[in-house]
Amino acid sequence: MRLNSVASHSQTSILSTNKMLRNTYTLLSITLLFSAATAGLAMVFNLPHPGIIITMVGYFGLLFLTSKYSNSALGLVFVFALTGFMGLTLGPIINMYLQAFSNGHQLVLTALGGTGVIFLGLSAYALTTRKDFSFLGGFLMVGVLLAFLAAIGAMLFSIPALSLTVSALFILLMSGMILYQTSAIINGGETNYIMATVSLYISIYNLFLSLLHLLAAFSGED
Repeated sequence: MRLNSVASHSQTSILSTNKMLRNTYTLLSITLLFSAATAGLAMVFNLPHPGIIITMVGYFGLLFLTSKYSNSALGLVFVFALTGFMGLTLGPIINMYLQAFSNGHQLVLTALGGTGVIFLGLSAYALTTRKDFSFLGGFLMVGVLLAFLAAIGAMLFSIPALSLTVSALFILLMSGMILYQTSAIINGGETNYIMATVSLYISIYNLFLSLLHLLAAFSGED
């Protein structure tokens, strides 16, 4: 009887994990497409960037609401509001690179392709090995906070070298976040697919921008 109970619990856990993965990646795919659509609209209408203050207020405000209502249908509304808003902030940034560099289209496509390869590669590694990367949690949180503060410093004091260093750090940190979050989904550390989606979306968003910044710095043609 005990063996049957253990087997039943294991099967239930596997089914739960598979459902969590399916829901997360389905929602992630839809939100990425929605975010790309809002970014495209911002580019077509040449909308100005809202600025760092409005971006931060909008991001943290919508993130708070998404987290607060993550166990209800309202959570889905706010996750689309968040990713749509981030898409609107992304459009003007992409337009800036397209206008500032003669090979801007190539830079954007390369950054997009690189982001896809990194995300799919790391996700596949975490899914196939099923390793537990929960030990990265504390390090990643501290690293993201320090990198965020350094990014603000680089922006306020216009230090190009620091800005490039921050972008390189963000690539490493976001890669770690993808491993960490995917591992949490697999091993039961994350059971809310809305919050899992938001975490992966944010990692992909920052990974793309950091790659684009580095590519423009080293491969951009004025």
